[in-house]
Amino acid sequence: MKIAIAHDYLVQMGGAERVVEVFHQMYPSAPIYTTMFSNNRLLDELRDADIRATWLQKMPGGKSHFKEMLPLYPFAIKDFDFREFDIVLSSSSAFMKSIQVPKETFHLCYCHTPMRFAWDYDTYMERQSNSSVMKRLLKIYIDRLKQWDQKTSANVNQFIANSSVVKNRIRNYYQRDSDVIFPPINTSRFHSSTSIDDYYLIVSRLVSYKRIDLAVEAFNQNGLPLYIVGEGPDMARLKAMAKGNVRFLGRLDDGSVTQMMAQCRALIFPGEEDFGITPLEANAAGRPVVAYQAGGALDTIVPHVNGVFFKRQEVEDLLLAIQEVENHAWDVRQIVQHAQKFDEKTFMDKLKDYMGKAYQQFREGH
Repeated sequence: MKIAIAHDYLVQMGGAERVVEVFHQMYPSAPIYTTMFSNNRLLDELRDADIRATWLQKMPGGKSHFKEMLPLYPFAIKDFDFREFDIVLSSSSAFMKSIQVPKETFHLCYCHTPMRFAWDYDTYMERQSNSSVMKRLLKIYIDRLKQWDQKTSANVNQFIANSSVVKNRIRNYYQRDSDVIFPPINTSRFHSSTSIDDYYLIVSRLVSYKRIDLAVEAFNQNGLPLYIVGEGPDMARLKAMAKGNVRFLGRLDDGSVTQMMAQCRALIFPGEEDFGITPLEANAAGRPVVAYQAGGALDTIVPHVNGVFFKRQEVEDLLLAIQEVENHAWDVRQIVQHAQKFDEKTFMDKLKDYMGKAYQQFREGH
């Protein structure tokens, strides 16, 4: 079978891009179609891939202002030609699920979420710095985008959801069924440590919906060390509100992040994510997680086994959860064993089996 991989854009590196990297491991000769990519941001494991971008790749400043190019993506993806492929495996949290493939080509979409900025626009924008006029104009466009997104969901033959909450969104927004296969964790990259430091850790892109501000406010109050790894448009605002015990370390290489995870008191995960790979990576390093009780964390956090929840995105709730982590005796081996249930090998086996059966059913239907 000839397989193609498709992904929204490769200009930022997060959990979705880690999934694409595993797709590439599974199918190294499959080209990766994307709207645009940045060589500076590309995961090392993808540097040997055959990456095929749209005309957006040549737009001046596009890679650093990819969010401002929102209206162009539906037009850009129309230029892809998938006639030579039997299967297109798309990875999408935005536009790539809407690609058009020939009737004889099977489109399997691994959906990280229906586009968050369309279906949860008010939450997504409430902490953005856009002017009120710009927000109103965007809202008009977003209403049309939702109609387009719903209509083009029919371009997918079969959906895989990355979590239970995303499965529900696919049903609610697209009126489509899906099956859940949790994203992969490279557990072999992580190791536990007998030397635990006194700092708490955040590893995240610094964007407003991830609620890093909530953690900053909490640690401003309790005075404990908080190290924040990552960068993004919210950095200046977060730095301005942080006290001296909160340190911003920027983007670090994988080896440094691995070491920091192994020695932190716990990972703080204050936002609502569609799944959330980072908490399981911290677990693979033997460390517990303090997570907001929503989204993908509901599938991965078992209270007092590999972490604790806080129920409301309020400073008081987060402070109580941090105290709960401090008072609990954590079993490192149990935490690591929990993370291993989500290992890359498990993911690859499940996806290959699922894709083979789904493709066979598709062929029989044609």
